[in-house]
Amino acid sequence: MNHKNPQKPPKLINFSNQKGKEIIANFDGGIITSDAGIVWIAEFDKKLEITGKFANCFQDHRHQSYVDHSVHQLLAQRLYGIILGYEDVNDHDKLRHDPALAIALEKLDNIEDKERWLAGKSTINRLEYCPETILDQKTSRYHKIEANFEKIEKSFVEFFLESYKTPPKSIILDMDVTDDQVHGNQEGAFFNSYYHGVCYAPLYIFCGHHLLVAKLRSSNVDPAEGALEELQRIIEIIRQKWTETHILVRGDSAYAREEIFHFCEEQEKVDYVIAMGTNSVLKLRASDVIEKAKDEYEKKLAPITELMESFFQKDEDLEEIKKIVPIETRYRSIYYQTETSWSCERRVVTKVCYGNDGLKIRHVVTSLPASKIPPSKLYTKKYCPRGEMENRIKEQQLDLLADRTSTQTFESNQLRLWLHSWAYVLINAFRQHCLKKTLLARATVGRIRLNLLKLGARISISCRRIVIAIARACPYQDILSIAHSRIQTISETG
Repeated sequence: MNHKNPQKPPKLINFSNQKGKEIIANFDGGIITSDAGIVWIAEFDKKLEITGKFANCFQDHRHQSYVDHSVHQLLAQRLYGIILGYEDVNDHDKLRHDPALAIALEKLDNIEDKERWLAGKSTINRLEYCPETILDQKTSRYHKIEANFEKIEKSFVEFFLESYKTPPKSIILDMDVTDDQVHGNQEGAFFNSYYHGVCYAPLYIFCGHHLLVAKLRSSNVDPAEGALEELQRIIEIIRQKWTETHILVRGDSAYAREEIFHFCEEQEKVDYVIAMGTNSVLKLRASDVIEKAKDEYEKKLAPITELMESFFQKDEDLEEIKKIVPIETRYRSIYYQTETSWSCERRVVTKVCYGNDGLKIRHVVTSLPASKIPPSKLYTKKYCPRGEMENRIKEQQLDLLADRTSTQTFESNQLRLWLHSWAYVLINAFRQHCLKKTLLARATVGRIRLNLLKLGARISISCRRIVIAIARACPYQDILSIAHSRIQTISETG
């Protein structure tokens, strides 16, 4: 691969000798890639048509006789680049020469022909940049590819529904917000004191590992801003195909709002488990449970303290010993109504923890009746697993760099967030279809990239075949073989 560099690299690099042998490096390796694993992703993508579904959300106003790269190919190149860890559009000025990416995009002529490269940064930028000055992309000179935002939002839910052969009995929708720090004058970005910086505050909704909503928002809005509208939108789409599926809506205390409670209560087979802040009334209602937890903890602490006092003289040593005494946890279920904000009485489950650090109290409000699930199970089995969603957000932001919202306009940054989100949809589908029951079945996106995608390989081209010769020392050859065999079993229509 030839790159335009300001300085010509030396033909030969000499290192120190080892056992009387010279160690020499040069740049005559031929056609080599460090991203050979992307061919597996591309083969899987072709079977399920994931990037093709995303491409259907765009309208191409370009004159087709002048087009070298279709919208589908541009989106696939961008998504494959994100999956490989190249989050910036500028990366494609070098990535456009990668032979493995050319094979993945079925651009075989581009491998040997130095004049027929893949799309560069300028071409891809015209795909995802939405300048405010462009009112009609049909007449625009440089920005003729138009994204349909409504279709893109709907496509996440539709792909989720298609991933099931039969409707599930129940699903859980997890809502959460995160910070997306920015470092320029991006439209809609504001300083947020909670996140200690200028940022966006995107709203995410997941169902297990499936991403359903990635909504970019300004950080100066209510944390629950837009959550109700997104719930209404996706539940309406889900109900069109899954009429009998039970839906549980879950979130932290930011979503403990009357309008969300009321919406869920009006829907058939829709319930909620949402955290809420404590107050003096709830503490008073739980006073007997608090006393019981305190008494039980002190009963466990007393014999240990008496024993340890005979060995330790210093108070600080005793304080350290007290930390080994297990915390006493109790649960209480009550029915409660606020003075003004709630329209009716609702079930609130209180968790009381008493330990060396004193009292800790938590509450969740739910529409699930006590006859169906006791308070301890509701808190531990229904609410606490909500924390797993934060791992999905970490995959988005740490592994797929979804916080790369560095363009000027808000709409462009929303589109960029969706590009990273569709990259997650693609790699998550690959994980679920091709890696189940393997060592990497629960691996993060970052580990999948490191172990399966960042593979060094020499590419040889002849009249009849293209050989991708991956390094002999590749430690995950068995998993790659399993993934390939599973890809072959997928029908062409997905």
